Amino acid sequence: MKGHKQSRTDLLEKKVQALIGVVQRLLDENAYIKDLAVGTLETIKQMPDYEQAIEELKKKVVEEPSETKKTKPDRKNSK
Repeated sequence: MKGHKQSRTDLLEKKVQALIGVVQRLLDENAYIKDLAVGTLETIKQMPDYEQAIEELKKKVVEEPSETKKTKPDRKNSK
């Protein structure tokens, strides 16, 4: 019985280590995407007419109703 418990423990340990690896890759990718987004934003800010484009977007958001207000929430996935 001890051998069976040990192999079960080893299997669970391997699974935990695999999950830790997956989570670490997700965290690394998330950090990369954040850096990419910040870099893209900073690049866009350097473009001519950036401020004017932002003002136009603000006006557009105020004038048009939000898409989320138009749709009804899906009760199946709201748990």
